[in-house]
Amino acid sequence: MDIQRLIRETALKTLEIEYLTLKALPDSVDDRFVACVEAIYEAAGRLVVTGIGKSALVGRKLVATLNSTGTPALFMHAADAIHGDLGMIGKEDVVLCLSKSGETAEIKVLTPLLKQRGNLLIGMVATKDSHLARYADLLLFTPIVREADPHNLAPTASTTAQMALGDALAMALLVRRGFSPEDFALVHPGGMLGKQLYLRVADLYLQNERPKVLPKTTLREILLEMTSKRLGCTAVTDEEDRLLGIITDGDLRRMLGKTTRLDETRAEDIMSPSPKWVQPDTLAAKALGILQQHNITQLLVADEHGKYLGVLHLHDLIREGFV
Repeated sequence: MDIQRLIRETALKTLEIEYLTLKALPDSVDDRFVACVEAIYEAAGRLVVTGIGKSALVGRKLVATLNSTGTPALFMHAADAIHGDLGMIGKEDVVLCLSKSGETAEIKVLTPLLKQRGNLLIGMVATKDSHLARYADLLLFTPIVREADPHNLAPTASTTAQMALGDALAMALLVRRGFSPEDFALVHPGGMLGKQLYLRVADLYLQNERPKVLPKTTLREILLEMTSKRLGCTAVTDEEDRLLGIITDGDLRRMLGKTTRLDETRAEDIMSPSPKWVQPDTLAAKALGILQQHNITQLLVADEHGKYLGVLHLHDLIREGFV
């Protein structure tokens, strides 16, 4: 057989098997699934996730997802658990054990120990009549017909099912807890997702200079103000700092192409009236959207009454990784 054809057929067969596995999974979101969500939600302790082999790797990923979406969780490797790591588990913790067969040696040793300690045990397993299924207080079923491996050996479809049902569990808990975007930002303060949810204009513009001129300011003074403040623009305000307009480098270039009476030119002759501006509590991500929408590089910052406060520059957002 042509090797390229074999590669494509194998890949497509893998996707087909895993697709069919996922297609059958919604039947597992039943009353038992709801009971698992409620048990974890009501628990005074954490959710301890355990497993062996590839299931352990899925468990680590699930723990990361749970912690980032409001459910305190930790991972305990099933092999390490029976060699001292059982001490990680508190009396009020719920244990979620992931296993395809539910029959591995480590699982068989671990499950009775958990029952003796009095911890609620949830089993995520593909075999309903397995050791784990019999010992578990609650069951999450991950049925599979076969693995995607041509030899039906390597965990593929089974880990896909575990991953998907684990995500479903985490998202159901997120909704059950009322976990908000603001909550998400609190646990992701260093990442871009967090910045999009919490970083505001007030966190950025205060480090910049505050260029401004009055309507009657001469061209020479305008150039000095813009050059010294190095933001490529200046606000035009009245005596009470209320915004009247903005002058940018582009406005200056367009003005020079229209007039030679430079000595008579004043700020009010050059400025663009009704400048784009935002309030300090505006999310930085929203401010970026305004800059992109209007193809500009500066936004003036003002309070709710239109009193000028400063300038937000595109470079401020680039520095924070928004662009």
